[in-house]
Amino acid sequence: MGPRIDLVTDTLPDLAQGVLPRTALYIGGRWREASGAGSETVLDPSTGRALGTVPDAGPADVAAALTAARAAADAGTWADATPRARSEALYRLHEVLTGMAGRLLDVVVAETGCPLRLAQGQQVGLPLRHLEYWAEAARRPELTARAPVVTARPGGPATLGGWAVRREPYGVVAALTPYNFPLLENVMKLGPALAAGNAVVLKPSPFTPYSALLLAEAAERAELPAGVFNVLTGGADVGVALTRDRRVDLISFTGSDTVGAQILAAAAPRVTKVLLELGGKSALLVCADADLELAARIGAANVTTHAGQGCVLATRHLVHSSVLPEYLALLRATLDAVVVGVPRDPATGMGPLIRAAAVDRVAGHVERAVRDGADVLTGGARPAGGSVPAGGFYYRPTVLTGVHNTWPVAREEIFGPVAVVIGFDTEAEAVELANNSAYGLAGHVLSRDAGRAFELACRLRTGTVDINGGPGYTNPDVPFGGRARSGLGRENGAEGLDEYTQLKTIKYHAG
Repeated sequence: MGPRIDLVTDTLPDLAQGVLPRTALYIGGRWREASGAGSETVLDPSTGRALGTVPDAGPADVAAALTAARAAADAGTWADATPRARSEALYRLHEVLTGMAGRLLDVVVAETGCPLRLAQGQQVGLPLRHLEYWAEAARRPELTARAPVVTARPGGPATLGGWAVRREPYGVVAALTPYNFPLLENVMKLGPALAAGNAVVLKPSPFTPYSALLLAEAAERAELPAGVFNVLTGGADVGVALTRDRRVDLISFTGSDTVGAQILAAAAPRVTKVLLELGGKSALLVCADADLELAARIGAANVTTHAGQGCVLATRHLVHSSVLPEYLALLRATLDAVVVGVPRDPATGMGPLIRAAAVDRVAGHVERAVRDGADVLTGGARPAGGSVPAGGFYYRPTVLTGVHNTWPVAREEIFGPVAVVIGFDTEAEAVELANNSAYGLAGHVLSRDAGRAFELACRLRTGTVDINGGPGYTNPDVPFGGRARSGLGRENGAEGLDEYTQLKTIKYHAG
């Protein structure tokens, strides 16, 4: 018996007039019609119906956005503004966006297909908290002094001198963001880049461009200086043009490791700094003494959250052999209770994937794993019949057993609601399995022995580890990022702000 796919009606209403943003480019503080001939159709993943179209930016538009950003960065009106002035501008932006929260929620649910109860917190509430954090972080002093030193001079007066270290913005930041949490990802790049004094050209995913355009509306209303924030919509060619342009001083990208590697190669000839937040194949370690009901809830959440479309989600469940049967039973029961349906239904626990191609990719991974000898504990198919809208992009929450850690389904990022469960007998084996991955973004350890769990967490080669579910919320003050093919650099916190600045040492002679 698979997950409960309840009969739910299409409760997502047509978006009211004025809810969707203006579909133009935002360049130099003004809205501009695109010069490109093409356009991108934005779909509602829950129904497959078109929400609207956005224009493809052409080469002239990319050049105009970079010219505007370059002028804003070089003129100094933003970079040379006081930290307090930049902070006040970001607080204005936060205030405007907070007033738009209901509209943001309508739009982000429509373009991502994220269930309403998850979207309220993760897709809207969390980005607003992040932006407020960056508004305050912008007040950080740019200059720190080292202690002055008196240097004795033989036969002459002593010299008093010292050093000051100044943090300065890079200049122009090209920000390229994914479709899964569009408003959050946009803010995670826009916030620290602007707080540090940079100008930004944002290129959102063509699947979810509306969140970025709403940000542009808010920037206009908040009266951010012209050219400080620009938005270009379009396909991959727009991103490629940005990553290859010599006017860009820093590239910040979130997405697949394959595209991340291509961006690194494009930036290498100019030695342009690149920040990468890429994929993951995170492990959830369930020790023999774990609270198995808690472990099953966490395991199920890592399968179903936004239909598995999250880079940090743990899709390899490594479970001690002594508790493996009980964990599997609890995990299956938990997933069987999940309602797969349209995002606006309050009962929905998991919505659709972003596009039909994503469903095909997930199905292909599962089918190959089954051919290789895996067993389907639950799921493994698209919802049948009329349980969800026929045109929507749905796949049932799926758990595979009998999988080896070397199989593609256990090594490749699927970005869908699929997890594999693998048993282990010793902690050393568990750590070896967890670390035997091309990725190193996140991880989980579940054990009633907190000290033991902490020691295991320290042995995992990942950027973050949750112990017994972690603190229960995402803190923008804590650095986030990965190792190996999970990326370069860190987002959030003082460390994330540092990524958008360069250090200048000023040496002075006081007398």
